[in-house]
Amino acid sequence: MARRSALRRALISAACAVATTAALAIPASAAPAQAPAKGAASEYVVLYKDGVSLGKAHDAVKAAGGSIVEENADVGVATVRSENPGFVQAVMRQGALDGAAHNRVIGEAPKEKKAAAKVEKTAGTQGRVTVKGKPSKNTEPLADLQWDMKQIHATANGSYQAEPGSKKVLVGILDTGVDGNHPDIKPNFDRKLSRNFTHDVPYDADGNVLDGPCEFKSCVDPADWDDNDHGTHVASEIASPRNGLGMAGVAPNVTLVNLRVGQDSGQFYLQPTVDGLTYAAKNGIDVVNMSYYIDPWLWNCADNPADKPEDQLEQRTIIKATQRALDFAHRHGVTLISAAGNDFVDYTKTNVDDSSPDFPSYPGEKPYERTIPASCQSMPSEGEHVIPISATGPSTRKSYYSSFGNGYVAVAAPGGDKVDNPAQRPDDRGGIWAAYPERLAKERGELNADGTPKVSYVIRSCKGKTCAYYQSLQGTSMASPHAVGVAALIISKFGHRDRQGGLTLDPDFVEWKLRGSATPKDCPSPSTVDYVWYTQSNGTWVKHTSTQTCEGTKGKNGFFGAGIVDALHAVQR
Repeated sequence: MARRSALRRALISAACAVATTAALAIPASAAPAQAPAKGAASEYVVLYKDGVSLGKAHDAVKAAGGSIVEENADVGVATVRSENPGFVQAVMRQGALDGAAHNRVIGEAPKEKKAAAKVEKTAGTQGRVTVKGKPSKNTEPLADLQWDMKQIHATANGSYQAEPGSKKVLVGILDTGVDGNHPDIKPNFDRKLSRNFTHDVPYDADGNVLDGPCEFKSCVDPADWDDNDHGTHVASEIASPRNGLGMAGVAPNVTLVNLRVGQDSGQFYLQPTVDGLTYAAKNGIDVVNMSYYIDPWLWNCADNPADKPEDQLEQRTIIKATQRALDFAHRHGVTLISAAGNDFVDYTKTNVDDSSPDFPSYPGEKPYERTIPASCQSMPSEGEHVIPISATGPSTRKSYYSSFGNGYVAVAAPGGDKVDNPAQRPDDRGGIWAAYPERLAKERGELNADGTPKVSYVIRSCKGKTCAYYQSLQGTSMASPHAVGVAALIISKFGHRDRQGGLTLDPDFVEWKLRGSATPKDCPSPSTVDYVWYTQSNGTWVKHTSTQTCEGTKGKNGFFGAGIVDALHAVQR
């Protein structure tokens, strides 16, 4: 099945959209990449040979024509700048270096600025809402909208009562940033420990708007900032507090730490991910959420004949460097949880990718169609020690968009499915509601002059003079945080004191408990499902279909893994 370009950025902006079917994709033709002009600087991520001394690695980088901008000595990875158009080939000749991957082209801003693509947010059928007044006893004002929390028993009479989580448990949000000033995040947000590992990149190598103009002089956003909205939504799902405003997360008492590794655009580069995981390992972070894949390759193949040798090297570098960082984090007690992907396909089968590379390393580079065997890896979700999460809808079916695979998916969790209803048409009540930065709602024209929402996927909750906004999104990006919240509860309940004064627990035990406490769910009967849904285009409802097959048994299958996570069961001995 061809992968859709519209949904390949699925773990970020497109995660909120009900989009067209994979069958509508138009494969891009392959185009030879142009090397950067001599004198134009490019950035690369360089992987040192395992066990080589730093001195020898530095000498090899210099010999290849590069200069080190940033180094992560813990895993042997460096960001390198070079004006050598043959830098990658030069790296391949250095015995002390194990690989190189393009990061971004550095040079003059383009003369003509291309417009940025708008984030699609499919309007549903629910009316615009502002919730005021006192909540029902022991519940938050918007709790009735949280079918997701009811599905996993994260409720006032469920896990909140048995184990609401501990402030000593630190949850790292590897994402686009977190709005640490959102009223329903701020009480649990650790600004001091949070970090931003990214630099805003205004334009890509072809002059397309990427992150847009830098808002801060350094092009580095503060550690409590989110220009995308995705990271804020994820953080809220995990740990919005029970404060009488809006809604509560799965683990409403745990601590949130923003470890920003994603660009405003939703792109995720290799070096920030490596740095974010390393920082988590060295600073007592207990569990991290990774609702993305590392760009520019949706899948990384070591020796795909469709790829040029330097592209093969780049993909091998992404696999090796990411795995080193994952290993480092796992050894230091970090539980690693990732979204499974929103690609409609079985990751254990051969697939087709027509979306990579998704940003140009060189001017003129375009995505092209490749056949992808199951041996290729999407990172970080297919890395060792990582727990991939598929998505469910309100009916507990696997969400129509969610990737799957027997032996790939560990467990399932609510991620939203806006067409999981009798009409099979978008309804925002089938999405996941969570915090939304007010600044973005205003910038995007989603609010009326009096502050009330004017789009169906945004709602407002007020407590006295304090108001906060929430939006409905769907995606495995939203499923993963539910599992992270349950993992945080497991660490709260069963963890022991660490050297930083917090709590810690062996990640392997956390995974065992997460799988073992999940509610087993059989494959559908029949096991091949013809998903059907409709979207509106120019006033006409258009039908879409996707055929997907579940393999395996109850408690171990490709749609649900060991089952749907359960917050209450997880904290019961």
